Amino acid sequence: MQQTANSQNTAPMAPEAGNPRHARLLRLATRAAVGVAGLLIVAKLAAWFLTDSVAILSSLMDSVLDVGASLVNMYAVAHALVPADREHRFGHGKAEALAGLAQSAFISGSALFLVAEAGQRLIEPRAIVRDEIGIAVMVLSLVLTIGLVIFQRHVVKRTRSVAISADSMHYRGDILANLGVILALVLAGRFGWIYADAIIALLVAAYILHGAWGIIKSALDQLMDRELPEPQRQRIRQIALAHDRVEDVHDLRTRSSGVQSFIQLHMELDGELTLMQSHEIADEVEDAIRAAFPGAEVIIHQDPAGLEEWRPEYPA
Repeated sequence: MQQTANSQNTAPMAPEAGNPRHARLLRLATRAAVGVAGLLIVAKLAAWFLTDSVAILSSLMDSVLDVGASLVNMYAVAHALVPADREHRFGHGKAEALAGLAQSAFISGSALFLVAEAGQRLIEPRAIVRDEIGIAVMVLSLVLTIGLVIFQRHVVKRTRSVAISADSMHYRGDILANLGVILALVLAGRFGWIYADAIIALLVAAYILHGAWGIIKSALDQLMDRELPEPQRQRIRQIALAHDRVEDVHDLRTRSSGVQSFIQLHMELDGELTLMQSHEIADEVEDAIRAAFPGAEVIIHQDPAGLEEWRPEYPA
């Protein structure tokens, strides 16, 4: 099940988007997700036919949507890694956020299907057959998903990719769902608690909807150019003010787009400085900010200190 991927107020800034090693890791992570989900579809489809378990059906639907979401992710990551061009001067990073919205649509659809199917099964419960086959398939699913999540966490740690982070949260939710399906099979198949199958399927559906809302919120934050978390903004101000020639900072604006971050600010300097001196100070501050936030695009405007001018009403 999917959950929010960015809303992490303490997450470091994304590394350099053009890093070839990071690009290779991102592509490998998306292909691994598609491969694992595809393999699990085949296994769960067979298990569903053999057991007639609605809990396994819920897991099968989730894997089908995993493939759809991961394919969207694979395209989005590949597109987001394309360097800025004449028509897209800020790069293509928002493709990741658009992928997140597409994922949420996939996931919400699966949840509604499961609610209908589980509701029907509560009205007309059925006994689970060949539960040992279903358990074996779900254990296989659990092992493969854990392995994928471990790899994805490594990739996210190295690249800070929003799309891979969302996919990783998705598959981490799947681990819990797989455990729930195994429990349903044990309770229904071994102890005769036939309602457990439908009840756990409904719980899985609720978890899916919760995750979908998280993805929507995260994607909209990027598409609407939400500011970076306040601790990061304060860190930027501190870096700029640490320079002994900088008197103040205002109109700080930040946003993220995929793995790329953008930082703009106005820096107040002594009005008696020459243009060349102001330029050199701005370069030094830009270098310091980039050292703390690798890969960020930094733009600094120099203002004479004390100059009365119009400024935006929102806080710096």
